[in-house]
Amino acid sequence: MEKPLPAIGWREWLALPDFDVDWIKAKVDTGARSSALHVVDLELSTDEAGIEWASFRVLPRQRSGRGAVDARLPLLGRRLVRSSSGAVEHRPVVSISAIVAETKIKLELTLTSRDDMGFRMLLGRQAIRHQFIVNPARSYLGAKPPRKIIAQNWQTANKKKKTPPND
Repeated sequence: MEKPLPAIGWREWLALPDFDVDWIKAKVDTGARSSALHVVDLELSTDEAGIEWASFRVLPRQRSGRGAVDARLPLLGRRLVRSSSGAVEHRPVVSISAIVAETKIKLELTLTSRDDMGFRMLLGRQAIRHQFIVNPARSYLGAKPPRKIIAQNWQTANKKKKTPPND
C-alpha cells in the first residue's frame, strides 16, 4: 500500500539548507507553476569555463535585512514568468534543496524581488507535485520555528502591533 502524502497548509515555514537558512516563511501557491525567492544584489556572471553563475543575497526575514545570507549558485537558465500583477519578467533559475514539513525536496527557484509581496518565498506547484497534499484552509502544518523566530519575523512585518498572532 502506498504511503499517504504529508499535508501542508497554504503557508509554511521551511528551511533552505543550501543557504544555511533554518527558517523562512513561504506561501504555498498551487496556481503558480514556478517557485520564487526574494533576493537582492543579484548579479549574473560567466566564468572562464563558460558556466553562468548567480550571486545574490537571501533575506529570510519579512521586511528586514537582518539575517541576510550571501549566495552563489550555477544558473540553470532563465524563465519567462508572469507575475500576479500580470507583468512578464525574464528571471534567472537556480536549483536548491528545501525542507518542507520535515521532507527534503529539490526544487528550481526563480530569483526576483518580492519586496512588495507578503512572503519572501513562493512555493509553486512544480515543487510540491507528488510530494504533498495542500490544505488551503490551514497554515503551518509542517515544522515550526522556535517562538522567538516567529516573534522576530512578526515584529519586523507588523511594527505597529504589540503581540504576535497565535498561528
